[in-house]
Amino acid sequence: MPPYTPLYINGQEVPSSSGETFDVLNPYSQRVVGTSASATKEDCLAAITAAGNAFKTWEHSSIEQRRTIFLKAADIFDSDRFKKMVFEHITEETAASFAMGMHNWSGAGKHLRATAGLTNLLRGESFPSERSNVNATVIAQRRAMGVIFAISPWNAPIVLFLRAIALPIICGNTVVFRSSELSPRTQYIVIQAFAEAGLPPGVLNFISTSKENAPGLTAEIIAHPLVRKVNFTGSDTVGRIINIECAKHLKPCVLELGGKAPAVVLSDADLDQASKCIVTGAMLHSGQICMSTERVIVQRPVSQPLISKIVSLASSLKAGDPSDPSVTKADKSVKLSALFSEGSAENVIGLLREAKEQGAKVVVGDLERKGAVVQPHVVLDVKPGMRLWERESFGPVVIIAVVDTVDEAIELANSTDYSLTSSLWTSDVYKGQEIAARINAGYTNINGITIHSEPHYGLIGLGGSSGYGRFDVEDWTIRRLIITHEPLERFPMFDS
Repeated sequence: MPPYTPLYINGQEVPSSSGETFDVLNPYSQRVVGTSASATKEDCLAAITAAGNAFKTWEHSSIEQRRTIFLKAADIFDSDRFKKMVFEHITEETAASFAMGMHNWSGAGKHLRATAGLTNLLRGESFPSERSNVNATVIAQRRAMGVIFAISPWNAPIVLFLRAIALPIICGNTVVFRSSELSPRTQYIVIQAFAEAGLPPGVLNFISTSKENAPGLTAEIIAHPLVRKVNFTGSDTVGRIINIECAKHLKPCVLELGGKAPAVVLSDADLDQASKCIVTGAMLHSGQICMSTERVIVQRPVSQPLISKIVSLASSLKAGDPSDPSVTKADKSVKLSALFSEGSAENVIGLLREAKEQGAKVVVGDLERKGAVVQPHVVLDVKPGMRLWERESFGPVVIIAVVDTVDEAIELANSTDYSLTSSLWTSDVYKGQEIAARINAGYTNINGITIHSEPHYGLIGLGGSSGYGRFDVEDWTIRRLIITHEPLERFPMFDS
């Protein structure tokens, strides 16, 4: 019988109130690897109520208590027991490679410790009133907001779950989390770690639901008066829907959406470093990362050497089932996993074939899929206006454009609706900083991979299809002013 993932409401594992479940499939084999409780409207209401009640005390919990729980959860994640759970569950549910499994396991403890270290930012300030006619002292308090509704996807199920909930909780908020229907068992590991660490009941609640029921229940949760803010990580298509629902109720949201990260390679770049980071950034997790390197923009004098290196590196990789030792033992080049669905694979192949029909040149790849498996592709002569240039592929694809000048490179880098991450390759760091400031991206990594973010800031979309907002203390607290007035000597309205 496949493993079962329950709901987690007010510190208790519970089934759906209707008894309904849904199946979870392995994207490579398409076999059922688990079942999960499918929450009802009543379950969602119970989770919100539990979070609302817990907020009354958690908001006033000590910084020391919160930090202690987070550090204990980090130690729990670092244990061999949890390492085994992460690798087993993430492989079965998402067909993740060893590298992605390691990223999710080792990244969990690091993220929790980094978040615990941010508690020193949870402070206010005091200052005299700036009003000349008032003798008063102003206290600016940084306070928690209330109940947060968080949604994160399957592609990095542990670390993205933690990013969605860690800062809100450390800031004194409580959370209702909706899992991806593709990875509920993997994401539930976070619940187990926090429960063992002593997080009080109701502070973190976990609901999962079938794909069919998700839109309606999501709208219901956003509309609930106790829910004060929403964070969503996922596609820009769904992000726009979430944004509309939040706007209906004048609720703020943080949206970390898609990416089409450019790697700008100047003529003085270290091509060995650049090519390896580009191919790693493009192919890690089969390109199913919002920060994946999707576009390369290279100056003409070094274009041919760089293209040759990228082609060689990409050609050395294959997609298959890297979780199967018999496969990897027989073919050590199998390091890429299947995409998350056959529909996703078909979308990638459709983008590639359309680009080829429009004049692009495929130099690596076969323009085919086997189920949800797509092999690495490298494509030249892709131009703005083509969907392969404009839209996130979310697959093992990197496209290359050749330019003459830095201005042309920047214009192409900024020619999509995405603004999440980028990289810039040059041996002149000072020139690089000047150029990086002109690239429209929340992150620009000089001589580094596009797949990088800082715990204190999280990812920063600058609008458009990459979303907006941060996972930082500022975004998960509110400022309140308390003003203590001295007695007034005169009341002009009453004094004669």
